[in-house]
Amino acid sequence: MLINVTSVRVGNILEWNNALWRILKTQHVTPGKGVACMQLEMRNIEVGTKTNKRFNSSEKVERVVLSQRDMQYLYADGDDYHFMDMETYDQITLGSDMLEHVLPYMLPEMQVTVEFHDERPLNVRLPQAVVLEVVECDAAIKGQTATSSYKPGVLETGAPIMVPPYLESGTKVKVNTETGEYMERA
Repeated sequence: MLINVTSVRVGNILEWNNALWRILKTQHVTPGKGVACMQLEMRNIEVGTKTNKRFNSSEKVERVVLSQRDMQYLYADGDDYHFMDMETYDQITLGSDMLEHVLPYMLPEMQVTVEFHDERPLNVRLPQAVVLEVVECDAAIKGQTATSSYKPGVLETGAPIMVPPYLESGTKVKVNTETGEYMERA
């Protein structure tokens, strides 16, 4: 399916140069002079190599059509992560290289969507927002609430996050899984 390159999002799978590529980062660049472009950081699914490619913002790219199955994340075993199909109860194992963009927000028993291309799992998608507990954060400083500053914290998955100064350890928060940013208290 041909789509405009400005519609490409992190986690999409593209077919480019006769290979399948997972999008790791996107950046829309608008120079002062010249044509706007999209900077894409991609990883080849077969070989594992990374590349950065600039596309003119008016270009079209081939997005691979993937079938989706709802699955439940069961557990991790070293670098292997086990998932179960919610309809057939079949289990699959995926490597950590395929999950690097979702690992900071994934907990056991979480419902995820696994995308397949010709019965081969290629991608894992999380919901837009997940609820996680802040297990560690700095103490609030008196008078700091008047500003819109944030303080560093750590989620229960070990991922770092910037949270408002009034939050304390043990608070459940809603996190945007695409950007990794704090959204609101849960």
